[in-house]
Amino acid sequence: MKQKELTDLSLEELWQLFPIILTPHQDCWSDWYEEEAGMLQREIPGIRRISHIGSTAIQGIWAKPTVDMLVEVDKEKPLADFKDKIEKCGYICMAERGNRLDFNKGYTLQGFAERVFHLHLRYVGDNDELYFRDYIQKDATAAKEYERLKLDLWKRYEHDRDAYTLYKSDFIKHYTEIGKQLFPDKYKEA
Repeated sequence: MKQKELTDLSLEELWQLFPIILTPHQDCWSDWYEEEAGMLQREIPGIRRISHIGSTAIQGIWAKPTVDMLVEVDKEKPLADFKDKIEKCGYICMAERGNRLDFNKGYTLQGFAERVFHLHLRYVGDNDELYFRDYIQKDATAAKEYERLKLDLWKRYEHDRDAYTLYKSDFIKHYTEIGKQLFPDKYKEA
């Protein structure tokens, strides 16, 4: 009998196998990002910018031990041209929505690997996450507010990633807009 693949699992099975887990900030996350970003730059020509985003990029707050990366490419190149190359680097494409592709690495049928990555492939300029990250890094009060929100949502939505993400979205949108005002045009072009 053929063993199941991750892509064969239902959303409910995936959420049970990969629950929301939060841990105190780990210094190794920035090292993991640097190593992975370096490998991607070497293996995939045409990347304009790779950025460490998400909570693991914010010093001192609890986070899912998953390193989120935003990979930006030129608008003239179809995102599909990058898909196979990213998959050859050990990633699984989890979602394709218009001009956005999302990949995971470090998910196994036994649960999370030691190092887990989410890669968000976008065109240059589709990078609101950078404004949010920069603002939260600058404002320690907002960072602690974000941490409290995440800790409050954690156990309630431990097995429902969509709800966990949804209930953070207003907070993220609010501080993203403040970040855009504070850092206008900082990330318009790589």
